[in-house]
Amino acid sequence: MRPRSDRKKSSPRSLSLTTPVRTTTTSTFPISSSRTPPAPGTRADLVSTLWWQDRSGRVSLGFTSVEVGNLAHHVGDSSDAAVNRGTLESQLSLPQGSFRYLNQVHSANVIDASTADSIPTGDAWISTDGSHPLAIMVADCLPVLFIARNGGGSQLTAAAHAGRPGLIGGVLQNTVAELLRHGGDSVTAWIGPGACGACYEVPQEMFDELTDGRPALASTTRWGTPALDLRSEARAILESLDVTVVDIDGCTIEDPTLFSHRASQQSGAPEGRIAGLIWADS
Repeated sequence: MRPRSDRKKSSPRSLSLTTPVRTTTTSTFPISSSRTPPAPGTRADLVSTLWWQDRSGRVSLGFTSVEVGNLAHHVGDSSDAAVNRGTLESQLSLPQGSFRYLNQVHSANVIDASTADSIPTGDAWISTDGSHPLAIMVADCLPVLFIARNGGGSQLTAAAHAGRPGLIGGVLQNTVAELLRHGGDSVTAWIGPGACGACYEVPQEMFDELTDGRPALASTTRWGTPALDLRSEARAILESLDVTVVDIDGCTIEDPTLFSHRASQQSGAPEGRIAGLIWADS
């Protein structure tokens, strides 16, 4: 039987300013998200923009929806992505250019945001003092956000892009290792929306190769063909590292409020990328 963590799943749904914020409450950190409609003019107004958001101490975290627009320069119109990034930061009451973005290549490399170039190549970030607003882009892969505490009580943050190659290659293990190496403990990870195990179809040969020794990864589509369950595999990896997992369950292929590479390939709809975001109060 697959181990289970102390977690609560949040189901995706369309958001508006009158819709309560979706929250998770099973974390090792104090959560201060509200279930009541936010007052106009407060940061909680982002319920109309973010697919999901939450807060832990001084750190906020969330996942964008298609309402924000495409945030990636490598798909769609690059100028639109720049405008969308700036608009998002304005709505978050952050200075323009606050969020750091990676050149993501499906690797297992973890970048230290405090020493990195402006757009480094890698697939995970770590902020050793939690001061760097971090973004990770996805459109079927899993965005995973992390918070850890050090001995002095301050918070370290991280964000990882866990697609199939990175997940198999160890991007989550490497991210946790970096948090621990920099003095973090009591690590909590929030797994965001991605392609679900009932939709992520793969060829039989790939299935056989990748699921050998990884039972949590094995799945079957709703139409009975081989599939991969990235979420279950990510959860199994993190739990094996004594990380508390908060599962923000949602399928990018099935949910029209999220960008999906696979859905775009099938429908011909414009490509886009959502982002997992984590930032601290200044």
